[in-house]
Amino acid sequence: MVKLTIKPEANQIIHQLQAHGFEAFAVGGCVRNALLGLCPHDWDICTNAKPEEMRAVFCDHVTHDFGLKHGTLVVMVGEEPYEVTTYRVDGVYADNRHPEQVSFTDDLALDLSRRDFTVNAMAYNDEQGFFDPFGGREDLKNGLLRCVGDPDKRFREDSLRILRGVRFAATYGFAVEQKTAAAIHRNAALLHHIAAERIRVELTGAVCGEHVLPVFDAFRDVLATVIPELRETFDFEQRNKHHCYDVWGHTLHAVAAIERDPLLRVTMLLHDIGKPRACTTDRFGSRHFKGHQQISADMASVILKRLTFPNAFTADCLQLIIAHDIRFDGTQRQVKRVLQKLGEANTRRLFAVQRADVGTQSDYHRAEKLAATALAQRQFEELIRSRACVTLRDLAVNGTDLMALGYKEGRAVGAALDRLLNEVIDGQLPNEREKLLQRAQQINTKDNK
Repeated sequence: MVKLTIKPEANQIIHQLQAHGFEAFAVGGCVRNALLGLCPHDWDICTNAKPEEMRAVFCDHVTHDFGLKHGTLVVMVGEEPYEVTTYRVDGVYADNRHPEQVSFTDDLALDLSRRDFTVNAMAYNDEQGFFDPFGGREDLKNGLLRCVGDPDKRFREDSLRILRGVRFAATYGFAVEQKTAAAIHRNAALLHHIAAERIRVELTGAVCGEHVLPVFDAFRDVLATVIPELRETFDFEQRNKHHCYDVWGHTLHAVAAIERDPLLRVTMLLHDIGKPRACTTDRFGSRHFKGHQQISADMASVILKRLTFPNAFTADCLQLIIAHDIRFDGTQRQVKRVLQKLGEANTRRLFAVQRADVGTQSDYHRAEKLAATALAQRQFEELIRSRACVTLRDLAVNGTDLMALGYKEGRAVGAALDRLLNEVIDGQLPNEREKLLQRAQQINTKDNK
């Protein structure tokens, strides 16, 4: 018999329930991930013990019962919470998300029958091994994602499962079983009933999947349900010597080409979304996309707000989208300007964005573009090492120094500091206190004549 290694604290809870005469199993995603050789983040436990019986069993633990009406007791083992849930059967799902009521059962198979996918409908404990009435282990072995029972029913019950299916496929590389895939496409519009916050979480997980390219392409109608603006990019030919894919194809390849960081992945998903709206065609039939960076950023701003992304995440994403098409000219001055505007973290991210963007274009001048980005990154690293002056904070003088020279507090001080900083960045002036004070005195004398 195949044995799983259950986290000791979770096993302690299972054994404590068994010692009181109850059934208890690890269940769901933790069993799936353990079979995949992955470390489960959470160990969920199911039992035939009723809520009040669970409380009695764990009277010597700190517990939280905010989920008790649905049969879930949170048991603390040290500082870690573990959800322990009574076998249950769900009632009517009136909102396409949550059952209005649940009823408890002693039948584990009934509990597993209400779950979304077979790979999430397995239970395990050390004494009895696997309980797998729907063939989840076989599906997992075959890399197949299949609904438990009728897929249309599963997706109508909880429509977030539609996007969860996309996430599982993108994350684990599962092939989606034919009837399940057809139901995902058929029921995609039900996602309109799901809260934006939940959509955001699942979408972020999906876009960071290792298998995002084929999965997002296969289920692009689902993505367009939650981000309708993406539909404009589908099959939109670029007809440009710099590109070998249509806008959607380039977008997907660029997403897959960058590291699986949520900010970078979302940036690539949206970086060219404004191209269809920016498109013009010259007399030779070539298309051009002047200003698509700002249009894409404006569209992304609306999308990210609608999906409740955090403000800081949105600000970084928009900054990268606007800057993604900068062409570095080989001068350190330009790199300083970019660093001044974006800051160290986003400048570093910009290089990754450009490598993913250019690397998934046509081979027309691709090598030269990548070489320019590589040179700019080396210049950037040197600027960071040398602590180059690129912001007012780095300047060797401040407003107090200028007021000591006779500047009046306010706009004059700010304007003079900006001027000094620009001259330092442009290489016209060293970032040395005495030289800066001399130059500031010249500026003040000239401006007061």
